Amino acid sequence: MDKALELRMAADQNLCINDPLAYLNESELVTKYEGLTNLTKLGEIFALIGIAEIPYSYELSFVKELVGSINKNVATSEGFSYTGKVEDVVPCYNAMLLEAYVRLGLGKSKQAQNAINWIKSYQVFERNRETSWLYKGICKHGGCMKATPCYIGIGKTVRALLTYREVVKDEDTTVDQLIEAGLKYMLKHQFFKRLSMDKPISPHITESTFPQSYVLSITDLLYIASKGKILGEANSSALIEKIQQKRTKNGGWKIEYLYKYNGYIPFDNRRQDSQWLTYYYDSLLNSE
Repeated sequence: MDKALELRMAADQNLCINDPLAYLNESELVTKYEGLTNLTKLGEIFALIGIAEIPYSYELSFVKELVGSINKNVATSEGFSYTGKVEDVVPCYNAMLLEAYVRLGLGKSKQAQNAINWIKSYQVFERNRETSWLYKGICKHGGCMKATPCYIGIGKTVRALLTYREVVKDEDTTVDQLIEAGLKYMLKHQFFKRLSMDKPISPHITESTFPQSYVLSITDLLYIASKGKILGEANSSALIEKIQQKRTKNGGWKIEYLYKYNGYIPFDNRRQDSQWLTYYYDSLLNSE
């Protein structure tokens, strides 16, 4: 077992960790991240999203440097933009970076708060609702917030807000209301189904992956249902059934989708049960 996963398990159980750097310095996974070179803005985004899943990683100098680069080249006064331009703030990347900052202990930073405020001001969670965001970047990739809002953007945003609420522990009624609205919308879809037909909403939405990437995966959906405390809802049953069908004969789960981009590092391969994913799924399924 990689030392980063041992550290994650200990942190999740609130155990006393005297020297987290001892774990991080012995982790093969951390070494892979440290060895990344020639990263584009997107590459840095995916690297930060991944390394943020490892507790205490902000204590590493290269992670601090990565955050500094994101602050300089990706963060804007309105939120996180995958190009660094305000007009290209879009729900999915804004949300994924918000969650990464929260996990790194930066949830109260100016950059994270700008991302939260963008969500509060402009994200929609229902059909036929207009956003007041004036820039057209949200329409480049199929229409993030047209008559039917991008489901990936909604899912990533709800996930980030749930993490923010759990970690930052701010009493924020607006965040609570947005989470409730997002969960309600996702339950209508039984998390992964189109309303018009019994088919998946988007590519890879019924596949397991870790850490998260641009796609909305069944891993994201289980996280949302678990942290949103709605696993017991009738419309969550199809999601849970789909997850259980993926359990291997060894009792674990395999990563199914590997996102390919320089900066994105899968935590396990697809050939055998993933220790990360198996721990993750078992924890989420048994959280209530």
